[in-house]
Amino acid sequence: MATVTFAKAQRWYPGADTPAVPGIDLEIGDGEFMVLVGPSGCGKSTTLRMLAGLEEVTDGKIFIGDRDVTNTPPKDRDIAMVFQNYALYPHMTVADNMGFALKMAKVPTEERKKRVEEAARILGLQEYLERKPKALSGGQRQRVAMGRAIVRSPQVFCMDEPLSNLDAKMRVHTRTDIAKLQADLGVTTVYVTHDQVEAMTMGDRVAVMDKGYLQQVDTPLRLYDKPANLFVAGFIGSPQMNLLEGVAKDGQLCLGKYMVPVDPTAQQKMEGHVTVGVRPENWRLVSGESEGGLPVKVTVVEELGADSFVYGTSDVEGVPSNIIIRVSGRTHPQKGEVLHVTTDPSHVHVFDTETGERLSA
Repeated sequence: MATVTFAKAQRWYPGADTPAVPGIDLEIGDGEFMVLVGPSGCGKSTTLRMLAGLEEVTDGKIFIGDRDVTNTPPKDRDIAMVFQNYALYPHMTVADNMGFALKMAKVPTEERKKRVEEAARILGLQEYLERKPKALSGGQRQRVAMGRAIVRSPQVFCMDEPLSNLDAKMRVHTRTDIAKLQADLGVTTVYVTHDQVEAMTMGDRVAVMDKGYLQQVDTPLRLYDKPANLFVAGFIGSPQMNLLEGVAKDGQLCLGKYMVPVDPTAQQKMEGHVTVGVRPENWRLVSGESEGGLPVKVTVVEELGADSFVYGTSDVEGVPSNIIIRVSGRTHPQKGEVLHVTTDPSHVHVFDTETGERLSA
């Protein structure tokens, strides 16, 4: 196994006005599951492809362990790539697909067969070894692609949105399989996705990217609880965080008649235009404006059983057109009803509106 280090690694496509990845610095631990997440075009796949050797590194360096692989051909990097579209040979059986790279490396037949059978056992593919890819479901094909990577016993797995072609139920099942498999094998893994739920549920750490830059690299829970800036706050979480804009003065922040409770650290720093973030589950229903609540008029209620998401609007300046509140599934707000909500200082995130930087502790 090995660590992976990006040292100001840059990718600038010929003819482009700006680099796709301006210069990324990132250290991935031995055996770590690192997820790169962000919106389309943020540079996450380019970063992964630079590691795999499929994109040229314009400037900077990439290391696998202590070895500088910046200019090393892909086949000599000791990595295994799992693609979005599986990239299986349709005319070959599952066993032949999984063992193809070993055959090219001139691994003896018996050793090759042993490695394929072991990978098939791990992935539950023993009964499918003689089938062709067209006779398999999407989830099974993805497991064959994983098996092809496993048999090589690489130092690093590179996975580029491997679940995006699966239906919702299969994605949930397969992401659990991949996370367990990675933990069992202990292979350093770099995983790219645009789906923040995948990122939060799979990664040991998550690197959030935007426009080629790393916004925050942290554990899933710290990303959720302490987003470093407005971009991370709005990107991580489903439904996303409510972001309310207001003006702070003398350590106080009001939205209409509603005084936002903020922690002392933020009170000392906030002045002028600030943005307040509150997660849907952190709103608390109160009886009315007499308790200092923010009024929200209900427009849609999504009942999910254990809980419900209430979507509403507020005519208070600085509050967006949609505000989301998570309530108990046994609470039944009606469309058109006006709810009053508040929260606690520990659940309020305060950001500088201009720079986007976090002001809360």
